[in-house]
Amino acid sequence: MNEWEWHLLEDSAPIERVAIGSAEVRTGDRVRLCPRKGADILDLVLAGKIAVIEKIEQDYEGRIQFAVVVEDDPGKDLGMLRQPGHRFFFGVDEIEPL
Repeated sequence: MNEWEWHLLEDSAPIERVAIGSAEVRTGDRVRLCPRKGADILDLVLAGKIAVIEKIEQDYEGRIQFAVVVEDDPGKDLGMLRQPGHRFFFGVDEIEPL
């Protein structure tokens, strides 16, 4: 990653909320995980689980990603600290607002 790319990441404004259908979700909201067909095994294991949106991010192509922490994860406190293995990423079409 070059310096210009780092500036793009640093300069991006945080995303406050995202509309999904007729609902709006934001950081702290609860969602149901619905991985798309063909997802990897880790995502499929989380299908149907309830999670909390820890952060909403946008990649270089403009795609929205939700960083979530699964509610019944015994290590969810580590997920809230952004530790690997307890924080998962899902797209707009992979979560259902609750």
